[in-house]
Amino acid sequence: MKLSATGSTTPFEAHPEYDGQAVCVDVTPLKKTQSSYGERETFRIVFETRELRQNGSPYLLFSRSFTPSLHEKSALRAFIKQWFGRDLTPAEQDEFDTEALIGRSTRVAVIHSDYNGTTYANIGLIRADKSGDPLKPSGKYIRQKDRQSNDEKFRHASNHNESPTPSDWRRVKVHVGKHTGIDLGELDRESVEALATKWLPTALALEKPLKADRELIAALQQAKVALTTDDEEEDHIPF
Repeated sequence: MKLSATGSTTPFEAHPEYDGQAVCVDVTPLKKTQSSYGERETFRIVFETRELRQNGSPYLLFSRSFTPSLHEKSALRAFIKQWFGRDLTPAEQDEFDTEALIGRSTRVAVIHSDYNGTTYANIGLIRADKSGDPLKPSGKYIRQKDRQSNDEKFRHASNHNESPTPSDWRRVKVHVGKHTGIDLGELDRESVEALATKWLPTALALEKPLKADRELIAALQQAKVALTTDDEEEDHIPF
């Protein structure tokens, strides 16, 4: 992974313009945001599409921010109506669980907009997928609510306070595989993701991980958050 003097990592890469299938892989936890109406709690809906990055993983596509309201005039209600191809039934309105959206397919049209010199990908149109062959989640995306769970699992397994601080993860030495002896921050994105995908789950399952294991586990968890910042970058979309 190449780093600049300003500490920035891989440049933000917007989803290409696209018209095709997508599948919901996350509904992000509520967080407080500022708007022209004051502070409010919002969330986003995250999709994978058939469009693939150079490393073979699907692009992620983020909805606009929604407030948790199903009022008939709410943006969320209109979005779901377009997605489902129908309005919510009275029963669905009474007890709608956003978890039911996970794994649900759709068709989307992705359009680009420029803001302050940066290109952002927006969902210009969402509609029901009537193909009969819905897109399935790749399994590569880690839901935001589960990222904290992984951190807790690591702390429980290690039972030590020897993890590197968040600013140190790039300087942790890799001690496994073909990149042994190289700082994690010197690896390219694909190599870091390969370690996180192939080695990290096995390491997390160790009953008594070695100090080197614990350090690399913590560093990879921090790196995963840094490398999956599409949702954080999307917060700057000018809705």
